[in-house]
Amino acid sequence: METPKIFHAGAIASLIWLIGWLVAWEIWVAPLHPGGSLLALKALPLLVPLRGVIKRDLYTLQWSSMVILVYFAEGAVRAWSDELEASRLMAVGEIVLVCVYFACALLYLHPYKKAAQRMAKELLDKVKVPHD
Repeated sequence: METPKIFHAGAIASLIWLIGWLVAWEIWVAPLHPGGSLLALKALPLLVPLRGVIKRDLYTLQWSSMVILVYFAEGAVRAWSDELEASRLMAVGEIVLVCVYFACALLYLHPYKKAAQRMAKELLDKVKVPHD
């Protein structure tokens, strides 16, 4: 099964970029407190799926595409509510990167899901017992 490698590369790139984006946001660009903020630690959970995403682990891509939506919610809230313009722009950037990751992960997984559904249907067709 040949899946588009562009989606895998997009998932990796957007995840790495998002990690850097979050750290830069809270340390240099628009920290909540002058001199940096411990809020930069919010990027740490994104390191957990990074290895699996790089190795093309389907299970990791599945669960991480759901977990990443927490960052979408955080970006949406901060884009709406932060007073500092730079922080709002960083929040919008977070939203964009999360959407890119989510789309790339789902588009990469799609052919595998279709193949799994097809194999499950074939297996069920084989084990059906005729009712007379």
